[in-house]
Amino acid sequence: MVYSYYPGCTLKTKAKELDKNARLCAQALGFTLEEVEAWQCCGAVYPMGTDEIATKLPAVRALHAADEKGQSIVTLCSACHHVLKRVNEDMRQDKDLRTKVNNYIAQEEEPYTYNGEANVLHYLEVLRDQVGFDNLAAKVKNPLAGRKIGAYYGCMLLRPSSVMQFDDPENPTIFEDFIKAIGAEPVVYPYRNECCGGYISLKEKEMAEEMAGKIADNALSKGAEVLITACPLCLYNMDKKTGETLPTVYFTEFLAEALGIKEE
Repeated sequence: MVYSYYPGCTLKTKAKELDKNARLCAQALGFTLEEVEAWQCCGAVYPMGTDEIATKLPAVRALHAADEKGQSIVTLCSACHHVLKRVNEDMRQDKDLRTKVNNYIAQEEEPYTYNGEANVLHYLEVLRDQVGFDNLAAKVKNPLAGRKIGAYYGCMLLRPSSVMQFDDPENPTIFEDFIKAIGAEPVVYPYRNECCGGYISLKEKEMAEEMAGKIADNALSKGAEVLITACPLCLYNMDKKTGETLPTVYFTEFLAEALGIKEE
């Protein structure tokens, strides 16, 4: 299976481990990630303004590029996934926005019309729905037996659930099922889908640290030894606050370790 791949800016800089290991694991698991050509930054924050189209155009261009190839578009970063998924839904449902965007695109050198046809997937959804966690478990060479791993979903993967349709927003299981597939023990704790305060970490530093601390304390109280995430912003915020007592790493790093292909 071949997918269009949208890495996003952070995976080219601070989150290279999330990207590099995902590409290696895709090869090992039998699917191909073709990076979208000339992709632009999605903005990282979903634009709420109903009359704002400029900030949604980068997402539309990436979505159209994937659809033009007849491929689903796959993301890793929770923020990128959130923006692409919601903008795609806007293009499907909001006639006024769709008209404005397509009128703008009609003025470009290579005009086209886009109406939200692309299928947006997170890498974890590919593992669950395309590869299958049973098949993943069968390919594991180094089971992470004895590792007590807490899944940290954060808020962007799950909400709004009517649009994201990623998992149950209150009781998700996809990360826990992934952890089982790589041979480790998932630690379920109540705050695993709470916001870490990532978007306010500069303006409201103390509040963000308090939010991250509560999540870490909750995970530690249930026996977690490490947290995994798909969000560079969450990792930064959590690791800055609690890295010494409860490290946070990208889920692709443990996936690569379990498959026996992680680079030192």
